Amino acid sequence: MSYLMVNKSKTSSSSSERLNQYFSLLSSTASWKETLEELFLVSRDDFIFDNLVMYQTDFETGTLEVLFAKSTGRGKSAEADASWGESLANRVIHENRMICEEPEEKGHRDRLAQPYLLGLPINTEDKLPGVLIFIRFGGPTFCEEDCRYAQWTANLTTSIVRKKLLDEFMSKIEDIQSVTRLQSDFISTISHELRSPLGFIKGYTTTLLRTDTNWDRETQKDFLEIIERETNNLTDLIEDLLDSSRLQSGQMKFAFHLVRIDSLIRDEVNRVHLTNPEQKIELDFESDIPAIEGDPRKLAQVFDNLLSNARKYAPDSLLKIKLRKEKQHLTIEFNDNGPGIPDVYQSRIFTRFFRVPEQSMKAHGTGLGLFICKQIIENHEGTIFVSSSQSGTSFKISLPFALVNKKITAEESV
Repeated sequence: MSYLMVNKSKTSSSSSERLNQYFSLLSSTASWKETLEELFLVSRDDFIFDNLVMYQTDFETGTLEVLFAKSTGRGKSAEADASWGESLANRVIHENRMICEEPEEKGHRDRLAQPYLLGLPINTEDKLPGVLIFIRFGGPTFCEEDCRYAQWTANLTTSIVRKKLLDEFMSKIEDIQSVTRLQSDFISTISHELRSPLGFIKGYTTTLLRTDTNWDRETQKDFLEIIERETNNLTDLIEDLLDSSRLQSGQMKFAFHLVRIDSLIRDEVNRVHLTNPEQKIELDFESDIPAIEGDPRKLAQVFDNLLSNARKYAPDSLLKIKLRKEKQHLTIEFNDNGPGIPDVYQSRIFTRFFRVPEQSMKAHGTGLGLFICKQIIENHEGTIFVSSSQSGTSFKISLPFALVNKKITAEESV
């Protein structure tokens, strides 16, 4: 066999392998950025470039935005100073054709000052044009064969970007479906939660109004207390709905003061014991807890929600509340030894309307309480986390002593 035939055979084999590499990229399950990264590394084996950047038109502004950029050659040591071909990208968009651009002055010692650029249009199915720019610093000029390779790469890039858009679209569809399911569950839950107190109120009111029966004063008092309790439940439900809506839209107003968290928690615990004396609560507070910046009413709402949760879902458990001071913040822990929250649900526990299926049958609720807690704590520049096992659940709150973005509205401690 002659050398020429062997050489052709090797070239053919190499081309076949390269094609297989390209097509395997198109069927890759990796993210679009990882796929593009691999594509451009493979492309660089066929023709040399130093920098590469992909622009796409922003849907809202109509301006070109960098979707992907890569420094692989001479430009890597000075990415911030290197050319990224934005002016050429605008020309390519305007003329909708491949354009080569060479430096006006050649032979300059600084290669970064001599960018050779090749721009190609890429068009995706959303009709928003994009541009792929290849850059060589100090040359050589992009030849005809380079342009063919670049066009091939641009075509593959278009396919990958289409895959990206499809993935984003499917992700949005899944998000919409998830929200729709939550809204459907919410409507069902709210209907039940509204019907229950309204049923009690209607039933006992009708009973009191009966003219064929004379109720003694003690029985009337019992009926009225039930009506009052259910009216309060209804009021709390409506307040939760309004609060969650305001928090989600950013319209909730906060009044920040200097707050004594230890006093605030004790007040909430005392209030709970008036209505639920059987709830077992143990306080473990460090001494000399300093005041922090916060909205006392909103923070009291958080503590009340956590106390209520423990009462609902761990009714026979001892609830331990710990308060500790760290260097820059306070930590507050609510620990019970109830049945716990399954691992699969813990990441969703602060989601609006979400309720643990196994627990939703045991107690009434809307799935708004913990969502409200998280939003209030985050508006105090703090954090709240949950950890749970079969031996119990722990909610841990961290609150900074001083807020960075909020303004204290009163100097008095609360």
